[in-house]
Amino acid sequence: MSEKKVSEAIEYRRSIRVFDKEKEIDHATVKKCLEQAILAPNSSNLQLWEFYHITQPKKIEKLARACFSQPAARTAKQLVIPVVRKDLWKKRIDSNVAFIHSEHEKSKNKNPKKIKGALSYYQKILPKIYAVGNLRGWINHIFIQIQGLKKVVYRQVKKSDMRVVAHKSTALAAQNFLVSMAAVGYDTCTMEGFDSHLVKKILNLPKAAEISMIIGCGIRTPEGIYGPRFRVPFDEVYFQE
Repeated sequence: MSEKKVSEAIEYRRSIRVFDKEKEIDHATVKKCLEQAILAPNSSNLQLWEFYHITQPKKIEKLARACFSQPAARTAKQLVIPVVRKDLWKKRIDSNVAFIHSEHEKSKNKNPKKIKGALSYYQKILPKIYAVGNLRGWINHIFIQIQGLKKVVYRQVKKSDMRVVAHKSTALAAQNFLVSMAAVGYDTCTMEGFDSHLVKKILNLPKAAEISMIIGCGIRTPEGIYGPRFRVPFDEVYFQE
């Protein structure tokens, strides 16, 4: 199977609502597409995500019911579930710090000032942002707005702001996955209609984990594409300044 170019894969990708129940997709190929997913850009390289690749038919059946038995879940041969793990920020900071130290040790052109700045960002600045609770977040928000009257400031400092950041990063990785799947001729459908509590219970996820979306995977059927692709005209959403 020859892979499509990026532009071809983007054009080929459609949200497939009904998959072919007779056609299987290769587990290893889907896993490879997930390996490409985690190469996505993400905020501060914290990678606050996990990806659950569901291949067991019985578990797919349970998850399909949690998705209200919609066809894209019920007919999927496999499911991929991107999960937001904002609660892992300390662990991910430690991973980045260890990587920085490791690369510094291997580097022939050592730059102590650069390393110090990177470590300061991970060990001092990020904890102040991610450790905030609701009350502290609002106090920070008010303080930042006052500072912003006189200088440029980073304004997204509330707990809810960081939740949005984590979801955006996970969605970027999910998009990598969708395009990678399309490139090898596999089809997908992103679903937001599901019982998140039930899905977390099926996956045995902790309370702090959040389901970003559920992605049905398989091979398209003609009836799986519900109609021609519609997009708002480009000139309504494109602004050059």
